[in-house]
Formats: sequence, structure tokens, C-alpha cells
Amino acid sequence: MASTSDIRKGLCIKYNNDIYKIIEFLHVKPGKGPAFVRTKLKSVTNGKVIDNTFSAGHKIDDIRVETQKYQFLYNENNLYHFMNTDDYNQISVDKAILDAPELLKEGELVTISINTEDGIPLSAEMPASVILEIIHTEPGVKGNTATNATKPATLETGASINVPLFINEGDKIKVDTEKGSYIERVKE
Repeated sequence: MASTSDIRKGLCIKYNNDIYKIIEFLHVKPGKGPAFVRTKLKSVTNGKVIDNTFSAGHKIDDIRVETQKYQFLYNENNLYHFMNTDDYNQISVDKAILDAPELLKEGELVTISINTEDGIPLSAEMPASVILEIIHTEPGVKGNTATNATKPATLETGASINVPLFINEGDKIKVDTEKGSYIERVKE
């Protein structure tokens, strides 16, 4: 058993007969009344996100997880196949568990948390950023901007994000996996 002081991003807990992963939390200490923790929980089984408030000191049922590095191989419909980089065992993960499946490129390393009780994958944590190539974008026209203008671009994984006007097809860019946004252009 853990308490609200142990709450952190990525912690998996049992709540309402389901397993949830904490994706956001905020310790609140109001001027009047007891402290509490406001959380955003994502269901591991169905991907639903709920808001919940725990009072300070509330006992929570945490789940023992084991994390290992896995390499993304390929996907079939909603199943994503990964290989353990240590012992070469392969596992399949449902798309709902992945944070940003549209930004996954073959060979990308992700950290997968597996429930030690039944061996079921609970969550897959992407790297903070990935480097992807632009396969389609309209050419930017000089002189028609007043401020930071962006244009849509299609990445090699099929995802679509907004990029600055100076980005062209064939450029490699760094993408923030948490927000799904452009960070910078990458020179080789």
C-alpha cells in the first residue's frame, strides 16, 4: 500500500476494480481545509481518462511493475509488436496503451511497464522526442507572414503536425512525443 505522498507521473494503481496509470497530478494545499491531490488517471484496459481527487494521506493500492526497453518492430491493425532488447522475446501491445502510436517508427526504443503479477503490459513510455522525416508539405512562400506562421506536414509514420514555413520535404525534424509538436530541424 502506498499513500498520496507516493503519487508520481507513470505510477500504476488499482482503483474502482480497474488498473489506472497516473498521467497528471497536483498536490493542493488550500489556505482553509485539508490538503488533497488532484489526479488525472488513464485506464490501462480501455484508455479512458478520468479526473479524481484523493485526500492527503489516503491509501492507494499500487501495482508492482517491471520496466524494460523494447524495440518497436511493426504493427498489425491495433496490435503493436515489440522485441525485448536483452533476451529478444517479443510481445504484442494494444494501441490504447501507447501514448503516441502515430509517432512510432520501426526500430524506435520504448520503455514498457509490465505487471509482475500476471505479465500483462500496462503502459509504454515513448522517448521524450523522436526524429522523423517530412514526406509531404506545401512549399513555404516568403514574405506573406507577420508572425510565426506554420503549415501542415506529413511525417514518414503518417502523422500530421504543424511545422514552420522554412521546413521542406526530405528534412528531418525533432518531434515532442508528449505534445506531438515540432521542436527543431535536425542537420545530419
